[in-house]
Amino acid sequence: MTKINLPETGQPRIVIVGGGFAGLALARQLAGKPFQVVLIDRNNYHQFQPLFYQVAMAGLEPSSIVFPFRKLFQDYSNVYIRVTEVASIETENRRLITPLGIVNYDVLVIATGAETNFFGNAKLAQLAIPMKSVSEALYLRNAILDDYEKALTCPDVEERQGYLDIVIVGGGPTGVEVAGSLAEMKQYILPKDYPELNIGEIEIYLIQASGELLTGMSNAASEKALTFLNELGVIVKLKTLVVDYDGETVTMNDGSTLRARKVIWAAGVTGAPLPGLPETARGPAGRIRVDRFHKVGGLDEVYAIGDIAYMEEEAYPKGHPQLAQAAMQQAANLASNLLRQKAGKPLRTFKYRNLGSMATIGRHRAVVDLPRFQFQGAFAWLIWLLVHLFQILGVKNKVFVFFNWVWNYLTYDQSLRLIIRPRAPSHKNN
Repeated sequence: MTKINLPETGQPRIVIVGGGFAGLALARQLAGKPFQVVLIDRNNYHQFQPLFYQVAMAGLEPSSIVFPFRKLFQDYSNVYIRVTEVASIETENRRLITPLGIVNYDVLVIATGAETNFFGNAKLAQLAIPMKSVSEALYLRNAILDDYEKALTCPDVEERQGYLDIVIVGGGPTGVEVAGSLAEMKQYILPKDYPELNIGEIEIYLIQASGELLTGMSNAASEKALTFLNELGVIVKLKTLVVDYDGETVTMNDGSTLRARKVIWAAGVTGAPLPGLPETARGPAGRIRVDRFHKVGGLDEVYAIGDIAYMEEEAYPKGHPQLAQAAMQQAANLASNLLRQKAGKPLRTFKYRNLGSMATIGRHRAVVDLPRFQFQGAFAWLIWLLVHLFQILGVKNKVFVFFNWVWNYLTYDQSLRLIIRPRAPSHKNN
């Protein structure tokens, strides 16, 4: 197999697999430094995951929350982008096998993030709709709008209910935010777009396995989120497990069923490790075990950061939360250590600083947990907006998102309700 075309610069080659929050933050920290940095990702852009649900609900264009890698690094001659996937790692040879060829490395950093966890249920994996990429968010948007169009011409009440109702599985931030956004769409948008429908027939269900929403946040945040969802008309089922789904009917562990053609799966994530790692490197939930310096045990110059990394710390004996802030802090510490190592300085152990967590449940409804206090309501909602706006990459993206939010706020409307079905040119199908 041939090598991927990369120049031999004489600088140590650091290969970063994954351009999410962790991988991108590390590449940015090392841009312009005395390394050759190779960033590998299956896409040529970074995706801002916290706003996927707004793309799915037709509130934002996908282009507003993605940013091309090459544009970000166009002023740095030491950063190289390769759009491909890693088939396996050969740690003994210090190289990666990809469909494009072999990539040799001096230092390997695995930042592949996490993928949707269906807990071994093959039918749910096939039929439920996850929310881990822009393409999946667009698929969900199409599915919702397409089913409302079908409901207009469906005379059978029970069948029509299947088109109208939506089931969301998982009461974490993603599930709560999707449920709140759907409820607001039902209240403000659908009566104008679909006046022929009886909007009262639309039911939105949020199903959570545990007895509380937003597990990991404060009790006050959990209780207030439940109150907000109830106010919006979302039917919340706690201590309930989804055990089966056939594309038409959702079955719970208590034997009850719901008719729904759309099940949004936000019930958990699992790590996405690369083939070729030893079994000793595998930690809980598919994550990779690392030490306090981010190094994968037993391997030379192999590190893992972000959602994929499982690092035990005194305050976090079960690993750090799989959040953007943890990923970026790990990237900053690893970048510093790589530079310190090159300079012959002692390395620094990683210590996670909890900056807080938050979730929004619609207009003027949000919950924020900071290290020393918590608050909910309109002020929390404003804080959520500001934090996420400033985290988006690119001035143009920030402006587009801001004006979309302002327009939606003033008009109670969204202008992106398009059903777009990608199709290859006819000659491609012959």
